[in-house]
Amino acid sequence: MPVDAILFDKDGTLFDFGATWNGWAGRVIADLARGDTGLAEALAEVLDYDLDAAVFRPTSMAIAESNGDIAHSMSLVLPGMTGPQVERYLEQHSADAALSPAVPLPAFLDGLAGRGIALGVMTNDSEYSATSQLTGAGVLDRFAFVAGYDSGFGAKPAPEPLLAFCEAVDVLPGRAAMVGDSTHDLIAGRAAGMVTIGVLTGLAGAGELAPFADYVLPNIGHIEGWIAG
Repeated sequence: MPVDAILFDKDGTLFDFGATWNGWAGRVIADLARGDTGLAEALAEVLDYDLDAAVFRPTSMAIAESNGDIAHSMSLVLPGMTGPQVERYLEQHSADAALSPAVPLPAFLDGLAGRGIALGVMTNDSEYSATSQLTGAGVLDRFAFVAGYDSGFGAKPAPEPLLAFCEAVDVLPGRAAMVGDSTHDLIAGRAAGMVTIGVLTGLAGAGELAPFADYVLPNIGHIEGWIAG
């Protein structure tokens, strides 16, 4: 097999980014703005979110930046809320998101585990949100390693959290793959010495991912075919 371990990003990789977060973000902006059109527009500008179309633009910081950084940026236009308060709000309300798995996750992950592949998740979301959402999807127990930007290993595009995964599952980086939908994921994977696989279930296109990816696949479901050769 080409690898012995696979580390997945969460949003845009395990879960389709737009289908999961576009509508949710519109509701969050409306809730925080409380009828203030100017505040809603300011929040949308910070998030690079198109209020009319109710979608994130491909350049949004929400795609790859840490939850802490996103919350801090939002707090700059939210009167009376600090960055940590906004972050707690986002964590609490993320449970309301209708998760849209990129593929049926239990069967997909069980197929990889059946091949003896160690599995993990590293997201620039918080660890709390990651574990909550993976629990909601019924797949938390499939992963030997789950980390967020606040788990003590750092955030992507730094390689340290990826190397922590390799150490946790006792696999050399060269025998592990990083799978993600953003350049942050793939840059981190390259820096860690891992195989890099880009997927197109986020907002980035193949042309954006290809310079940093060893392989670009339509979605994670194609990994089985890649392994089989």
